[in-house]
Amino acid sequence: MQRVPLTIQTLYAELDQQVRDAATAAVLHPHGSLVVKEIKGRRYWYHQQRIEGRQVQRYVGLETDELLRRIAERDAARSQEAERRTLVRSLHAAGFTRPDRRTGRILQALAEAGVFRLRGVLVGTVAFQVYGPMLGAKFPAAIAMTGDVDVAQFRSVSIAVEDRTEAMQDVLRRIDPAFAPVLGLSRTPASAYRSGGFKVEFLTPMRGPEEDDRQPLPAVGTFGQPLRFLDFLIYQEVEAVVLYDAGIAVRVPDPVRFALHKLIISQRRRDLAKARKDRAQAHQLLEVLAEDRPHDVQERWAELCGRGPKWRSLAVAGLETAPSPIRALLP
Repeated sequence: MQRVPLTIQTLYAELDQQVRDAATAAVLHPHGSLVVKEIKGRRYWYHQQRIEGRQVQRYVGLETDELLRRIAERDAARSQEAERRTLVRSLHAAGFTRPDRRTGRILQALAEAGVFRLRGVLVGTVAFQVYGPMLGAKFPAAIAMTGDVDVAQFRSVSIAVEDRTEAMQDVLRRIDPAFAPVLGLSRTPASAYRSGGFKVEFLTPMRGPEEDDRQPLPAVGTFGQPLRFLDFLIYQEVEAVVLYDAGIAVRVPDPVRFALHKLIISQRRRDLAKARKDRAQAHQLLEVLAEDRPHDVQERWAELCGRGPKWRSLAVAGLETAPSPIRALLP
């Protein structure tokens, strides 16, 4: 892990703001209008527009001061695309990892379809790639390479958001017509799509003791494969930018949760190479976070351990090869 100068971190902060502004502006068609829905004391903004005689609403986001600023400045955001591309090139030249062209085009298609706007969360190694510029650190390229894209979403969010993408298979086939659903032995609806050796998979937290049936995620036009421990990972997700083209606005797990989750997953892997990669990603992130956000690390660790002895034993096992300062921080 190598720290980068403050000037480089400032470039990412500027890119992040511009990409977020542009993503909000893209939803706000000039001929539509904005409406607000209040649910349980919180205000949610939607953009509505009449299309082919039908009133269509698109989810914009939870009301915050930042969202209100983006809405107010939406016209200026539409004119900054060339500047965003320059910032992406500068960050890549500084040594940060960016996705290959195929992965980048798929992420771009998912973002344009509304997957991340509708609270889909990018997980896995592609998410790990964004933590470098976010945290101001360069990680070894060998642990940031992947041939998959994984997206997770809470089912409750998918139902409550009151907006929909088109069918996910249609979204992916516009990028690559070879994408086909991966069907299980029981022929249940697909949660994954494959083209050659590349897979895009959708996940959702497991609610029952051992829940195998894929669950509908209506907001993102597909089903999700239930996974244990995923609820800890994607709770309180954060905004981030993928360094591709003019930048892609995504949501990723909080880096502290990502690192601690990787400790657990590393102990459940049958593939030893993937287990080593999980631990390496966790240790690299924790090395940075132990310096910059030690209290957050300790709070999330206490939360994890409070979920039961199995959670703690798996996480502790994942720490066995971690540097001693990290082990000392997590009792």
